[in-house]
Amino acid sequence: MAVAGMANSGPLAGVRVVELAGIGPGPFAAMLLADLGADVVRVDRPGGAGLAIDPEYDITNRNKRSVIIDLKADDGPARVLDLVAKADVLIEGYRPGVAERLGVGPDACHARNPRLVYGRMTGWGQEGPLAQRAGHDIAYIALTGTLGMIGKPDEPPTVPANLVGDFAGGSLYLVVGILAALHHARDTGAGQVVDAAIVDGASHLAAMIHGMLAAGGWQDRRGSNLLDGGCPFYGTYETSDGQYMAVGALEQQFYDEFIALLGIDGTAPARKDLARWGELRDAVAARFKTRTREEWTAVFEGSDACVAPVLSLREAPGHPHLAARGTFTDHGGITQPAPAPRFSVTPTAVRSGPAQPGADTADVARDWDVPSLTKEEN
Repeated sequence: MAVAGMANSGPLAGVRVVELAGIGPGPFAAMLLADLGADVVRVDRPGGAGLAIDPEYDITNRNKRSVIIDLKADDGPARVLDLVAKADVLIEGYRPGVAERLGVGPDACHARNPRLVYGRMTGWGQEGPLAQRAGHDIAYIALTGTLGMIGKPDEPPTVPANLVGDFAGGSLYLVVGILAALHHARDTGAGQVVDAAIVDGASHLAAMIHGMLAAGGWQDRRGSNLLDGGCPFYGTYETSDGQYMAVGALEQQFYDEFIALLGIDGTAPARKDLARWGELRDAVAARFKTRTREEWTAVFEGSDACVAPVLSLREAPGHPHLAARGTFTDHGGITQPAPAPRFSVTPTAVRSGPAQPGADTADVARDWDVPSLTKEEN
């Protein structure tokens, strides 16, 4: 049953989430829960959260509602705890110990709501020598070995935006942990703390590669392996117009189709001859430089050669496949990724644009039956 006041749909309709405002992985995790139908109330602080972009364009705040509470005010913690009493989940991304000092740590929250799932999002984790140190995505993935895997061997590591650390190693692991703990809480009545650290999640993402490393199937240097650009039939190549094509022809049957369509099937060195991979790469690169990206896209269209054009962020929504699936959607004048994944019985949607700080205080106070939200601050 959807929460009153919100036309929620999705498998988490009826789940209530309190998000203590932060930046990066915490808001993204809360957005994912909101996309799945949860009623997410973001507790914004007076003056904003720091590195946040213009609130009107901060897509990580879509499908949420916002109230403003000053946790440093005399009655600030009590107001948050009044929300916690009606919630299923809380998300915070402070440094370890800060929530406790503010009066909204796990002990205080569980005293009001023993069933609460308390989600903690940090880079270094709640304990360890670096727990109290500042950091951002790039430092977290650097320490885990993940950053050192990405890029060409004769160049500095390539920074993968903040996708690998903040969002993959951070947000997604926090959401998985929250959903698992929510399942446990509903079975047992007992809430718990979920400690999601980006260093843990980013390390976990590389589990398969650690196995390959142990087995001798992965060299511990970038640009030297099957999946990191070291392989001439798994990488990117420039076209004559300065664009790029991506090649992932790993299996023999796909590779055969790839070199046939590329036009080098009679002259290319054997793919299994690692000593001649440099020659093979040069041959592939030379062929791709003879045509434009559009022309090569047409050549490989409809094939199983595992080749695709490298599109920009602005180009991607217009690709026929993504357009047919509705992978992107327009809401409030912003083209943005649609909620994912998809559900056959409880479909999801972008229900509302980015929550504006404090705009929903009265509605949340009514829907959650928390009258203290609308009282004057002391």
